[in-house]
Amino acid sequence: QVQLVESGGGLVQTGGSLRLSCAASGRTYRTWTMAWFRQAPGKEREFVAAVAWSGGSIYVADSMKGRFTISRDNAKNTVYLQMNSLKPEDTAVYYCAAGNTGTYSVPTRYDYWGQGTQVTVSS
Repeated sequence: QVQLVESGGGLVQTGGSLRLSCAASGRTYRTWTMAWFRQAPGKEREFVAAVAWSGGSIYVADSMKGRFTISRDNAKNTVYLQMNSLKPEDTAVYYCAAGNTGTYSVPTRYDYWGQGTQVTVSS
């Protein structure tokens, strides 16, 4: 089993920044992909970014490139999502996911999920 705990969400004004953290514990594998997804009310879960745990390959959704950055600290088993220039449409619950997958943008390919952290961007 793998446990994922997100933190760092909150309320921020348009143009502001937040850094989300996802701490992994339990059975962690160096080859697993770690990712962030988000889900707004009434919408499907949306891919945000992913990072290969061992190789450092990084993927970011096109609509978030230049504003969002994903990184990882293997020594701390933690993945980060730095979000800059936030917009009201970024408001959502952000989820951390882990899985042994190369299909990084598909939610169903991930085995473990965190409980989510709310990000609210006010206009």
